[in-house]
Amino acid sequence: MKRTVRGKRRQSRQSRNLSNSSLPDRSQSARDRGLHVISAMHRDPNLSLTRAAKLQGIKPATVKKYFPSALKVSNGRFRATKTDRYTATLYTPDSQGNSVPVKTRSTTERKELSNYLRDLGRYLRGDRNALARWHGKKIAGIELITDGRTIKTIEPALSDFSLYRTLNGGAI
Repeated sequence: MKRTVRGKRRQSRQSRNLSNSSLPDRSQSARDRGLHVISAMHRDPNLSLTRAAKLQGIKPATVKKYFPSALKVSNGRFRATKTDRYTATLYTPDSQGNSVPVKTRSTTERKELSNYLRDLGRYLRGDRNALARWHGKKIAGIELITDGRTIKTIEPALSDFSLYRTLNGGAI
């Protein structure tokens, strides 16, 4: 919808909900790469938007398009905000070793799920206390597996497990 403001024509900006499920495959892929850019900027505060975007093979403008409120300008440079409220679907193993989609709704939930999977890997490598802090916990409504016997039975299935389905070629 176009309207005239003081003699100038400008495009009316309507709020667009850019949820991942309603986007075409190519746009979903771009949004996922943009989320990886924001994540990389969280991990390394000195990483510029341009450099992080280049590492992911995406334009900085695309990151700004999908995640405008996850970026702030500080001293003339784009920085990632500490947290955001964007949704992302990550995957966690269930009691049979299958990947279960977890719809996370914030940076905090994504970090927690990542830390759980890191500790699960530590447990599998022999640190028997690695999962102690996760007993009885849920992330985004999904109960986390912490029982040693259950983990032992699904251990072969965990070797191909990935937090992001796209990183292991789409296999579950």
